[in-house]
Amino acid sequence: MSLGHTGCSGGCSGATEYPKGTSKELIEKTKEHPCYTADGHKNARMHIPVAPKCNIQCNYCNRLYDCVNESRPGVTSGVLTPEGAAMKYTLVKEKIDNLKVVGIAGPGDALANFDQVKKSVELIKEEDPEVIICLSTNGLMLPKYADEIIKLGIEHVTITINSIDPKIGAKIYEFVSYEGKTLKGEEAAKVLQDNQFDGLKYLSDHGVLCKVNIVMVKGVNDQHIPEVVKKAKECGAFMTNIMPLIPANGTVFENMPLVSNKELNELRNKCSITMKQMYHCQQCRADAIGQLTQDRSLEFQDIVEKSSMKKEKRDMLVAVASKDGKLIDQHFGQVDKFYIYNYSDDTAEFLEERVVDQYCDGKENCGDKASKMDKLLNTIGDCGVVLSVRIGYEPKRMLRLNNIYTLETYDTIENGINLAFEKIKR
Repeated sequence: MSLGHTGCSGGCSGATEYPKGTSKELIEKTKEHPCYTADGHKNARMHIPVAPKCNIQCNYCNRLYDCVNESRPGVTSGVLTPEGAAMKYTLVKEKIDNLKVVGIAGPGDALANFDQVKKSVELIKEEDPEVIICLSTNGLMLPKYADEIIKLGIEHVTITINSIDPKIGAKIYEFVSYEGKTLKGEEAAKVLQDNQFDGLKYLSDHGVLCKVNIVMVKGVNDQHIPEVVKKAKECGAFMTNIMPLIPANGTVFENMPLVSNKELNELRNKCSITMKQMYHCQQCRADAIGQLTQDRSLEFQDIVEKSSMKKEKRDMLVAVASKDGKLIDQHFGQVDKFYIYNYSDDTAEFLEERVVDQYCDGKENCGDKASKMDKLLNTIGDCGVVLSVRIGYEPKRMLRLNNIYTLETYDTIENGINLAFEKIKR
């Protein structure tokens, strides 16, 4: 299905506290949702990390490294299978009576992993038909999946929209991967924002309660946010949630200035004249469990059998492009064998060698890169880091979309691994 870009002019209904036509049943459900109403803070939610892949690269996002003491969007200690998510929900529900909501918020984008998300929702609703399911997305694929979301009975959707001006959006997004193409700059931002607002209006018009998240980046979009809020209201949003940037190491915005609580709440107050604002957001992890102010995810970290989880954080595999296993001295495209190390507790241990087909054999033999990358990912897709003396833009982009961090350096393997994890952990 293609929604077609509407621009939300003329036909968009303005949003008061609840959009016009919101059913009484949905209003009652929403009163129990801890994110959509402050009155729901007494209830617990459970985020299921079933969506590892992402289709855009924001300049503030690094999902690679997990710290159990770090709480921000995109962070998780592992990725659950749909079956593992359903099993975990059942076990958590037995211990938390006030668990009302299951949210899908990553660690990548829900709609970039729609098959896993769909199956997870179906399995959990089989166990508990009354559970409230909510979904968070960057909105890029909403034109494709809006009807599927509605059919699944998902009545709460959060869309992160950071700009309505492609010039500003180009400063926030490094690239957008859409319909087999990698878009950059204003073109990428324009495609993304058109899909976001088309999807927002379509869902709102079909009875889905939509919240719009906005990341406040000082000096980039902070002055522009009231316009985003106004546009969100025109397209039927229920509320907006302005969140401060959390500078993450290894990102373009890692050194951006922090937003003070005073600045944040002044902007929220200003925008509250336009529409309902969220003041109690905790910017939760992708595997958060419990009430908003009391994350209990650690308590349930090992509740599901390891076979149901893909461990991808603290014990991390590293693929090294090396000619002899001593130096990082090969171009990514010329590697026919990777040296695989396991990094755990600040120590790297050699595990094995893995033979691969070269990504590039020369200018005349470098076709069908997508197929070659698929084969490479079958061999090194379980690695969190790839080290090489150099790597081209396209393979770097494809690895990043699969949550694999790349570092270009010429050094000993030991020094290179230590340098990579210094950058990741800071």
